[in-house]
Amino acid sequence: MEKETQKVRVVNKGGRPKAQIKRDCQLTVMCNIIEKKMIQANARRARTNVSIYLRQVGLNGRITVKTLPKEVLQFTGTLNHMAANLNQIARKRNKGEDLNTLDRALLNQEVRGLQSIVKEVKNYLA
Repeated sequence: MEKETQKVRVVNKGGRPKAQIKRDCQLTVMCNIIEKKMIQANARRARTNVSIYLRQVGLNGRITVKTLPKEVLQFTGTLNHMAANLNQIARKRNKGEDLNTLDRALLNQEVRGLQSIVKEVKNYLA
């Protein structure tokens, strides 16, 4: 019997070629509706989809980070501390308790502190 030579045919399945490195990690970005529309518009102008646009901007783009001056951060911390103290005094008054001497002194100190901060802010902005 004769051996038949079979030709091996490579069948091209067609379709999209397999990616060497599969993008299977998802990253969620939170934004408001206006930011979303702006990102979508920027992606359309770049003639690409939002995913590719954000990936390219994230990998190749420059971001300017806005930092607050040290003085502003200190003011914020001081105001938060004062707000906590005033909240404690207000809680006592809302319960119907009278302010004792220590509470009155603390309240006066906080008022003077706020007045001082207002002057510093005005000087800083002037």
